[in-house]
Amino acid sequence: MRLDDLSTWRQAIEEDVSLREAHRALKIWRAMWKVAAALGYCVRDNDPSLAVRNSAAKGRSATWHEGEAARLAKRAWRMGFHGLAAVIGVAWDTQLSPGDVRGLRASQMARVDQRQLCFTERGKTGVPVGGVLSARSLRLLAAYLEKLGIELTRDAYIFRNRSGQPYSKDTLGDDFRTVRAAEFGPLERRMLGHDFRRSGAVEAITGKAEPAALAHAMGNTLDASNALFATYVPVNIATIQAVFEARKQGRRVLR
Repeated sequence: MRLDDLSTWRQAIEEDVSLREAHRALKIWRAMWKVAAALGYCVRDNDPSLAVRNSAAKGRSATWHEGEAARLAKRAWRMGFHGLAAVIGVAWDTQLSPGDVRGLRASQMARVDQRQLCFTERGKTGVPVGGVLSARSLRLLAAYLEKLGIELTRDAYIFRNRSGQPYSKDTLGDDFRTVRAAEFGPLERRMLGHDFRRSGAVEAITGKAEPAALAHAMGNTLDASNALFATYVPVNIATIQAVFEARKQGRRVLR
């Protein structure tokens, strides 16, 4: 593989697929080269891709407002997607990713100091995370469980689709897109995952939450020292509640 081969390959991906995928493909190539070098198949510093400029696509900046999240939940409920309505409420309040929300089991919910919380681990990293539920989401969750009509065992998945099966990545995404189009039209492209989490972060920072506390509550590397922070300060109720209150303050400012 020569420099011009890799440059042509990356350009073809950018033109035929997207800049985001072209950037990702070259990053994977470079990672594979390092592995091959470690195994003795090539020289680490002779990677021809190092001469190719690998510019990345601009990050997403879309956000939702609290009222829009409430509208989505109400529309989902009226359309019979009761499990999705509860997922939307929990995802909005906790800033957990959709994958982490749909993976919640009955044993991961707890009531502490008059607050309903959920604790889990991020599916991607295994980092402990948690979140507080608002009164509105609590009512929605209770109504959904009543509609479900079954008693969940400790290891049972909480959120289920209309057929009563636990939500998968595909069924959750399909149902959300259906409800989103019904409420905001077919051209709406904001998502349940990153855009919900980004919206919560905007609220929290506007409400003067400390970046380290926000990163800790979200289980990511939003601040540079998150790895050390997570190592020495395990996820705790005080941090989660502080971020929850900061989000409420930020929401008032954003209005």
